[in-house]
Amino acid sequence: MKRKPNPGKVDRENPAWTKETFARARKAREVLPEIFGAATAAKMMKPRGRPKSGRARTSISLRLPPETLARWKATGPGWQTRMAEALSKAV
Repeated sequence: MKRKPNPGKVDRENPAWTKETFARARKAREVLPEIFGAATAAKMMKPRGRPKSGRARTSISLRLPPETLARWKATGPGWQTRMAEALSKAV
């Protein structure tokens, strides 16, 4: 059963869309090319997230004694990189 529209909530400037309204609809870039044009859209599409590194790394789970981890963290920022370098040298 359809609900009756509440006359107090009807927005006359923005009526509900019908099948005919959807059939007549056009893409935003056709109506406002200066805002939504292809060139503008390409500029607005920035890659998301962290930039890709030339040397990809693999995430693992490693259990270490708390004292060992505390000593590495005490060396300051970049301790993970220093740990990875030490492991690479040990191989």
